[in-house]
Amino acid sequence: MGSRASTLLREEEIEEIKKETGFSHSQITRLYSRFTSLDKGENGTLSREDFQRIPELAINPLGDRIINAFFPEGEDQVNFRGFMRTLAHFRPIEDNEKNKNYSGDFIAFRLYDLDRDDKISRDELLQVLRMMVGVNISDEQLGSIADRTIQEADTNGDNSISFNEFIKVLEKVDVEQKMSIRFLH
Repeated sequence: MGSRASTLLREEEIEEIKKETGFSHSQITRLYSRFTSLDKGENGTLSREDFQRIPELAINPLGDRIINAFFPEGEDQVNFRGFMRTLAHFRPIEDNEKNKNYSGDFIAFRLYDLDRDDKISRDELLQVLRMMVGVNISDEQLGSIADRTIQEADTNGDNSISFNEFIKVLEKVDVEQKMSIRFLH
């Protein structure tokens, strides 16, 4: 499998992907090997079904939301370059890279913004919390968590969390503690 990855991925492609995503040469070849192993149709693309075969995604309550991040509106396939672009949004950001670009944070925001109206409402927060914890916490406790989260993040008083408010919260908290999706690496 490792030889297949190195023979099909040209050195200039690796260099372009390195510049575009910030991944190292070894990370790119390892992820290409993972990509080709997931590509059951052997057509150079992944479908939603290919992603659903990843055990960690299958059991993740946000699995469908994460999978959707790989597919632009109306698309049902993703090639290796698109796969890498999306993964780059989720990679940990070095301290000296912070504030360069918020595209990864935008994807995280979209996981919560279920109706895509550019704000996270209490109901959306509750839906995502229910997906994450199931029936392990009462509705009353979930409501309290949602209320407190919105109260702490909502700086303009509209009872929702905008993208800018979301960013301010993430700047205070380590993103990896809030969204652990390292299983794709």
